[in-house]
Amino acid sequence: MSLLVVLFWIKTILVYLIDFHLGVKGIYQYFVMLINPFATTLLLFSIGLYVKRTLPSYITMFLIYVANTALLLFSVIYYREFTDFMTINVIFGYSAVSQGLSGSSFALLKPEDVIILGDVVLVLLGLLTKLIKLDKRPIKKKSAAAISSFAIFALMFNIVLGEIDRPQLLTRTFDRNYLVKYLGIDTFTVYDGLKTAKNNQARSRADGADLNNILQYTSNHYAKPDPKLFGAGKGKNIIVIHLESFQQFLINYKLDGKEVTPFLNSLYNSKDMYSFENFFNQVGQGKTSDAENMLETGTFGLPQGSLFSALGTDNTFEGAPAILNQEGGYSSAVFHGNNGSFWNRNSVYPNLGYQNFFDASYFNQDSNNLSEYGLKDKLLFHDSVKYLERLQQPFYAKFITVSNHFPYNLDKENTDFPTADTSDNSINNYFVTAHYLDQAVEEFFDYLKSSGLYDNSVIMLYGDHYGISDTRNVKLAKLLGKSSSTWSDYDNTQLQRVPFMLHIPGEHDGGVQKQYGGEIDVLPTLLHLAGIDSSKYIQFGTDLFSPEHDQTVAFRNDNFVTPNYTVIGNTIYQNGTGDVVTHPSADVKKELQEKSRQVTHELSLSDSLNNKNLLRFYVPNGFTPVNPKEYDYQNDFYKLIQTEKKLQQRSTSLWSRNQDHSTIDDYDSDAPELKKTDDNSANVSSAKKKITTNKNKDVKNAKDSSSVKSSASEVNASE
Repeated sequence: MSLLVVLFWIKTILVYLIDFHLGVKGIYQYFVMLINPFATTLLLFSIGLYVKRTLPSYITMFLIYVANTALLLFSVIYYREFTDFMTINVIFGYSAVSQGLSGSSFALLKPEDVIILGDVVLVLLGLLTKLIKLDKRPIKKKSAAAISSFAIFALMFNIVLGEIDRPQLLTRTFDRNYLVKYLGIDTFTVYDGLKTAKNNQARSRADGADLNNILQYTSNHYAKPDPKLFGAGKGKNIIVIHLESFQQFLINYKLDGKEVTPFLNSLYNSKDMYSFENFFNQVGQGKTSDAENMLETGTFGLPQGSLFSALGTDNTFEGAPAILNQEGGYSSAVFHGNNGSFWNRNSVYPNLGYQNFFDASYFNQDSNNLSEYGLKDKLLFHDSVKYLERLQQPFYAKFITVSNHFPYNLDKENTDFPTADTSDNSINNYFVTAHYLDQAVEEFFDYLKSSGLYDNSVIMLYGDHYGISDTRNVKLAKLLGKSSSTWSDYDNTQLQRVPFMLHIPGEHDGGVQKQYGGEIDVLPTLLHLAGIDSSKYIQFGTDLFSPEHDQTVAFRNDNFVTPNYTVIGNTIYQNGTGDVVTHPSADVKKELQEKSRQVTHELSLSDSLNNKNLLRFYVPNGFTPVNPKEYDYQNDFYKLIQTEKKLQQRSTSLWSRNQDHSTIDDYDSDAPELKKTDDNSANVSSAKKKITTNKNKDVKNAKDSSSVKSSASEVNASE
C-alpha cells in the first residue's frame, strides 16, 4: 500500500507540473499542491486493508490503483483539448461524444505519458514475477481504521489550507483550476459528484415559483430592437454557417505574406455584411454544443459538462426552430457530416423543434471523404444541396463544419497552403485547415448567389469556440507579434474573440461593428431581424443592434469583458493595452463590482433554469410547447419529397420554384473527392430505401405524375 501511495503521489505531482496549468504562485500554494494528492490517495488505497485475505487485498488495491490512474490519464487528455477538468456530467455523458473523439484522443497522447502508465506495468510485472512478495500478515481492523482516520484528517487539513488561501473555495463557483490546485483530482471528482447529485435532487423538487426571479431578470434585461433593422429579414430564409474552431485573429491575418482566409476577409470588410470585431465565444466544457445551445435557446451552457449531453434529452426548450416555425412559418434543418449521436444531437434537436437533421447517414461516408470529425467541409456543403433545395421556404438551416477541428489534419490533395513554423504541429496545421474552410465557404456562397438563395436569405457566420487552446497560446504568440514571455491571461481572454457576420438582404450599410457581444446575444438578434418580438421568451442575451444592448460579456467561469476592461478573477486589465489596473478609481471599482454581481447572478439564473428544467412550467403567450415525438430523422429526404407532392403548386421549395429541376449543377467545387470517391448514390440511400418500400403504394401509383417523375430524375441525377 505504501508503494502504491508513493508512486501515485509522485506521478500526480509530475502531471500537475507538466500538463496542468494551475496558476500556482508562492511557497504556500506549492506546499498545498504538493500535499493535496496524499490524503485521498491514502484513503482510497486503505480500502484494501479491510479485505482479510491476502491475495484479494492486493488485487483490490491494484484495481483501485488502475482506476485512479485511468482517471488521471483521461483528465490529462481532456485537459489538453479543453483546458479544463472532467466532471461527473462529462464522465457519464461520454457516450454522447465518444464517437469521433478517439482519433483526437490518440493525437493528444505524448511520450511523457509513460509517467502515468509505466509504473502500472512495472507493479503488475513485479506482482507476477513475485519481485513484490505478498505479505500474508493480517492487518488489524483497528490499524486499518487508524490509517483511514489519518487520511480523513489529512483531507480536512488540506481543505482548511485551501480555504485559508481561497475563502469560500467549496461554496462559490470558482474555476475548476482552483479546486484541483488546492484539493487534487480525486477530491475534485468526489466534490463534483456530490454537487451533481444535489442538482439532480433540486431538479426533482422544482416548481413554477422558481421562475419568478428569472422572469424578472430577463424582463428587466430585455433590449428593444433597432426600429431600422427590426423585421429587415422578415420572411427571408435564415442560413447559419457554423465555423468550427475558428478564431477572430484569422480574419485579415497573413501567414508569410499570404492571406489565410481571403474569402472570409472579403465578407468581413464588405458593406454588405455586418461584421463584429468584439464578439466573444462564451462556451464552457460543452464547447461546440455550448455554442449551439446559446444560439438556439439564448441560455448559457452548464458550469460543468455539456448541457446537450447531460440534460438535453429530457429538458424542455423554447428553441429557435420552434419559435421561427410558429411565428414565421419556417421549416428547419441541420446539416452535419458526423454521427447524429455526437453531442447527443439526435436527442436534443427534437426538443428544440428541428424538423430535419441530415447527419452522417445522409452522406457518402467513404473513408477518403472524411476528416477527423466527419465529412469534409467542401463535400458537406456540396452534398447538402439536394436536401436544402427541397426545404419549404422560408427555412432555417444550419451547417456545422468539421474540417477545421483539432488535430487539424488534412490530406495534401485538398490543400497547397503552407504550414506555420512553430514547435506545435496543431498550431502549424491550424492555418491549413482554416484556409480549406475558407474555400469551402466561398464555394457555398457562389452557389447561394447562382441559385438565387443569397438575395432571399439572412446569412449568419460565426465561430463556435477557440481553435488554439490556452495551453498552446504561448507558442502562437510569436505569430501574433507578441512575446511568449509576457503573455498573460488578458491575452488568452482576447483570443476568445470569434467571427460573427450577418448578411441581411437589401442592407448595404454594414461594415465592421464596434459593440461588444457574445454568443448569448445571437438569438434575440436573429429573432428581431425576422420581425419576431423576443421579449416574451426567456433569453439572457440582448439584440446586438439595439441601442439598449448590454455590452458586458460573461464567461462561464464568472470572468467578464466590458468595452473598457477585462476582469479575470480579482485582476482588472485595461482593454487595448492589457495593463493591470492596480488602483482603480472608486467609480471604476463600483462599476465593475456591479458588473461582477450581474454576471454571477445571470449565470446562476441560467443554471437554475436548465438544471431544474423550469421551462416545463412556462409557456409564452401564443407558443405551443414542442412535442419531440413528432420528429423522426430516419427518412427526411423522402418526407421532403412527399411534402412537395402534397403541396403541389403551393410548394415553396427551391426545387419547386425551379420547375422541378435540381440546382446541383449550379454548384462549382474543386473538391477532388467529387471525381473519385464521393459517389452520391450513398447520399440518398435513406430516400431510395423508403421509396422502394412504398413503390407498391403511393409512389408507384404516382409514377406517371410529373412531380414524381421529377423526384425520380433528381434522385438519379444525384447518383
